Amino acid sequence: MSILKKHAILEKNVTLLAIFAFLVVTIGGLVQIVPLFYLENTIEDVEGMRPYTPLELAGREVYLREGCYVCHSQMIRPMRDEVERYGHYSLAAESQYDHPFQWGSKRTGPDLARVGGKYSAEWQVDHLKDPRALVPESVMPPYAFLADKKLNYDRIEERLRTERMLGVPYTDEMIENAAGHIYAQADPDEKGYDYLDSLIEEYDGIAGRDGSVEYRDYDGDRTRVTEMDAIVAYLQMTGTLVDFSTYEANDLSNRR
Repeated sequence: MSILKKHAILEKNVTLLAIFAFLVVTIGGLVQIVPLFYLENTIEDVEGMRPYTPLELAGREVYLREGCYVCHSQMIRPMRDEVERYGHYSLAAESQYDHPFQWGSKRTGPDLARVGGKYSAEWQVDHLKDPRALVPESVMPPYAFLADKKLNYDRIEERLRTERMLGVPYTDEMIENAAGHIYAQADPDEKGYDYLDSLIEEYDGIAGRDGSVEYRDYDGDRTRVTEMDAIVAYLQMTGTLVDFSTYEANDLSNRR
């Protein structure tokens, strides 16, 4: 019996075809997945990476809630046109604390993997309030209401505990001081001053460098912390943690 005739038997027998398809997918999956269990680590331990501060994490939640990921990817591919426009290609380590990651597959707007520091915080606030005032051709909807919504962080400690269960290195002190760290970074009034030193020490300590945490009044309202404060804090740190002037992709000393 020729190979074609044998194959015809599979094509005519739904049950047999399903069994063989399952076997092929299983074998292919095992070939790709099993080797990963024998690697010490699949992600480079890149200097400068740290977990999100509570304010940045809350801002990321606003970013997800508003569906920003639908139009903006956060992954720069290693292609010349992308690298020249957006910066160094994205590293796996830059998403190690993302649950879920925001790589994306569609760009109605530009990639935001390295938007942090590209514009001022004031520009970000104005752009979120009225995108077409700064970018006339933009199709982005306005998000001015974020400046009017007080940030709800009543369960921020629980969120950090959940992140720690997933491998994010939040310490007991970071979790206990989470609410104070939000005030300290957004600087609405004197409530956060007592927590500023611990915010800088703990997060800069994990990053291994000074200045990894930006703290300021983001939205211009120092009387309260708003969702605008949070999302701009998140955007302003995105892609800023790794110093690519010193990063070497093949430096094995960077690996765990």
